[in-house]
Amino acid sequence: MRNTTLIAAIMVMGSIFTACTKKEDRPDLEDGKSTVINDLEGDIGASMADGIDGKVKRPFKDWYFNFKRKEKITDTVGNARTLSWDIGFTGVYNSMVVINNGTDRKSPGYGGPGQGLIISVNLPYKLVEEAPSAEEMKKNNLSFVGWDKYPQPYNSGWYFYDLKTHISIPVKNRTFILLTAEGKYAKLELLNIYKGNPAVVSDLHWPAPYFTFRYFVQEDGSRNLKTNE
Repeated sequence: MRNTTLIAAIMVMGSIFTACTKKEDRPDLEDGKSTVINDLEGDIGASMADGIDGKVKRPFKDWYFNFKRKEKITDTVGNARTLSWDIGFTGVYNSMVVINNGTDRKSPGYGGPGQGLIISVNLPYKLVEEAPSAEEMKKNNLSFVGWDKYPQPYNSGWYFYDLKTHISIPVKNRTFILLTAEGKYAKLELLNIYKGNPAVVSDLHWPAPYFTFRYFVQEDGSRNLKTNE
């Protein structure tokens, strides 16, 4: 009887520990205000090398994303100089995130009406409660964000890239404050490039690119970015 009781207690403790571990590894992204996008497919047919899971060695096709419609846009040529997108995904594994800005030569939207800007802050998403002024954002605009060390300034990217394992690791507690294409303040947290938003990736061939991210757009035009009451 004692052994049975002990085993039952251990099982209960184990289940509690597992639940706590899962909660710590996979925090709840829903806050009632933000939009959460899970496993949005990038160009999953492209590869950096031949013979990998039936993929083709070729450049990765760019694509855009519209915050308001929560929509992926693949016609980048027809939509580049329009207000139909807010952020774009480009480069190797679509890992570089660009902004729609009609006055920025580094933006695919150059020459169009887009008002987008993007800056990086080293704060957890929920603690980013107010955007800086548009003037300050223009001064510190990054144009795009990708690998933490290249090509944008150090400490402004959204992931680390391990040159030994060739695995990308999202930067924790880094949030991006934006002006959308229409000039509204927003915040963005880029969480993962791997399918399932895994806490840890050890397999070089884990399915990618599948993007998990969340964002909040302040529709009233103010700089208030509070998402947790």
